[in-house]
Amino acid sequence: MPKVKTNRGAAKRFRKTGTGRIRRNKAYTSHILTKKTTKRKRDLRQGTLVHKADERNILQLIPYL
Repeated sequence: MPKVKTNRGAAKRFRKTGTGRIRRNKAYTSHILTKKTTKRKRDLRQGTLVHKADERNILQLIPYL
């Protein structure tokens, strides 16, 4: 069986937790921040878990992580 190539874009965006779930960063943090409230920006800093329905697809993109 040949090796499977890792999707490099996905490898930079996702990482696995100790229990095997996939962590991701939240979107909407890069620009146009003046109209967003401090509370909203603070909440966007926290990472979150990928939804169960998307996990299988992402695991195919990052087979060795």
